Amino acid sequence: MVLAGLLLSGCAGAGSTGSDGGTVRLTVAIVSNPQMQDAVSLQSRFRAEHPGIEVDFVSLPENEARAKITTSVATGGGEFDAVMISNYETRQWAEYGWLENLQPFIDASGDYDHEDFVPSLREDLSLGGDMYSVPFYGESSFLAYRTDLFEQAGVEMPADPTWDEVAELAAELDGVEPGVSGICLRGLAGWGEVLSPFNSVLNTFGGRWYDEDWNAELDSPEFRRAADFYVDLVREHGQPGAANSGFGDCLNHYAQGRAAMFYDSTSMVSTIEDDSTATVAGLNGYAPAPVSESDYGGWLYAWTLGIPATSEHKDEAWAFLEWMTDREYVRTVAEEYGWQRVPPGNRMSTFEDPEYQEVAGAYAEPMLQGIERADPQDPGTRPVPYEGIGFLAIPEFQDLGTRVSQQLSAAVAGRITVEEALAQGQEYAETVGATYREEGR
Repeated sequence: MVLAGLLLSGCAGAGSTGSDGGTVRLTVAIVSNPQMQDAVSLQSRFRAEHPGIEVDFVSLPENEARAKITTSVATGGGEFDAVMISNYETRQWAEYGWLENLQPFIDASGDYDHEDFVPSLREDLSLGGDMYSVPFYGESSFLAYRTDLFEQAGVEMPADPTWDEVAELAAELDGVEPGVSGICLRGLAGWGEVLSPFNSVLNTFGGRWYDEDWNAELDSPEFRRAADFYVDLVREHGQPGAANSGFGDCLNHYAQGRAAMFYDSTSMVSTIEDDSTATVAGLNGYAPAPVSESDYGGWLYAWTLGIPATSEHKDEAWAFLEWMTDREYVRTVAEEYGWQRVPPGNRMSTFEDPEYQEVAGAYAEPMLQGIERADPQDPGTRPVPYEGIGFLAIPEFQDLGTRVSQQLSAAVAGRITVEEALAQGQEYAETVGATYREEGR
């Protein structure tokens, strides 16, 4: 059962019991990305293995899901037995006591093999050596491009492209066929939307949000150069209506052949290599995340599953988490939909599987390298007082990032200048930085 909107206040609470008195109903909040919808469609497999558990899903777009899940967990609302969160929330919420420690469940599950998770992900989802959420899929970022359009235009993708080279290619390829933009980039407001790709650009351009003393640097030359570059690129050679384009919009835009390049999450492969829905399947090349001043330009992110401390049915919730993140689930998706649709980037065994390698030969290596090379403790070219690559791992970033993203999105839309956007963003950031300076953090 997929609920298209928010749960109504009159709905049954988490872990309600069915009319027969023997069935536990779990309410699980997820983000409505393609891989999660595959999991919903495979629920008959879960029910066959766990006949006493029924799962009701609340499936929402990313920005809405973040707000709903955060509000529920932070206030102890208790309507969710399991929630889809990211590596941004996991450690913070574990420290607050909002999440159940999953390590005892993991240790009791003999065949689960959490050591099989990509090490950088496992570490980022742990506190004190214990995992508090488990990865459904992991991602870095890379650049997908249409090999056929590159050949048609007589251009080549460098093995390790710079952002300046990408901008030149976007200009060459813009309009190579009617209705085809040079590149697709997110412009939609949201700290988990436009700021994800933008922050990776910022880091490799030498910019940072704060210096080591928590002085905001959104008005610095490096930040301004990165913002000017990003806004100019998407306005001049990006997709129409870029200010309203989130990950899903860009994914569909590129998958349907309307862009020559797409810089975003490595998880894109599950859609753009799906020949049942994507017109570009089999036509894609992949390059590492572009760089400028640094030698690494990607990010580290994961959609994960955790159990709120308020859940009344933690054992049943773990049964669902274990099923959805176990290596056998990967094979279930492969059998049902094909290897191109499996949740990417979470388990080393997936990358080592010969059947996966046969299908994913073009993108498996750059995906894994991007995830393994990511260093959230050292995201750019200069020291910073925070951790995180596509985000700042501080509680205030949900609000700060959202506010700054709104300004950046407005600049992409042409409603304000980049200078105006950053001036407003600097004010927001300085307020947060002042709090950290006062507390001596």
